[in-house]
Amino acid sequence: MATLEIDEEVYEALQIPEGERPQAMKQELAVSLYARDVLSFGKARALAELSHREFQRLLGDREIPRHYTDTELAEDLDYAE
Repeated sequence: MATLEIDEEVYEALQIPEGERPQAMKQELAVSLYARDVLSFGKARALAELSHREFQRLLGDREIPRHYTDTELAEDLDYAE
């Protein structure tokens, strides 16, 4: 596990209710890293602590396209047979 330190003044300035901040920040980081192709869908979803469907919906709400590789396509086609 890694810990990320955020300046208290910055943390307090967040326009998010205090009880929702840790989860919201994980989701923001996950979406950002996924959008930049730094994290895979599965790892970003795990970071966001969301189900497959919930993370897919979050990406859709943000209009972030799903990265779909040739390998994933081949795996899906194999599964479909």
